[in-house]
Amino acid sequence: MLTALLQIIANDKLTGDNYTKWKHNINAILVTKDLKFVLTEECPQTPTTNATRIVREAYEKWVLLVEKARTYLLASMTDVLVTKQEAMGTAFEIMESLQAMFGQPSEQKWHEVVCSTILARIKEGASIGNMS
Repeated sequence: MLTALLQIIANDKLTGDNYTKWKHNINAILVTKDLKFVLTEECPQTPTTNATRIVREAYEKWVLLVEKARTYLLASMTDVLVTKQEAMGTAFEIMESLQAMFGQPSEQKWHEVVCSTILARIKEGASIGNMS
């Protein structure tokens, strides 16, 4: 299974044009490795000096897992994107940045969606003025 995950990371690096497929793949990897939560849960507060061992260990575990997820994300991008994203401290910040960069549908895709929606509503043989 690890080999399959590494092949996905190596073969399907994020270039920008493949954002949707890459996001699907990276989500599958994070779920498989029990790391998906780092994209949805907030970081626990840094423990105080008098915090219990359980609190400190929970925080340390969260930090370790965030770094692991961050490593998977960075390893699955082209070098140019890594350079732009490596300053981000968490996997969540990286995903937010990538969503802002690539997550918006292009004008061409928007045009295709609108056209296909309109065509789906037109009844066969009806004029465009008779859509209902």
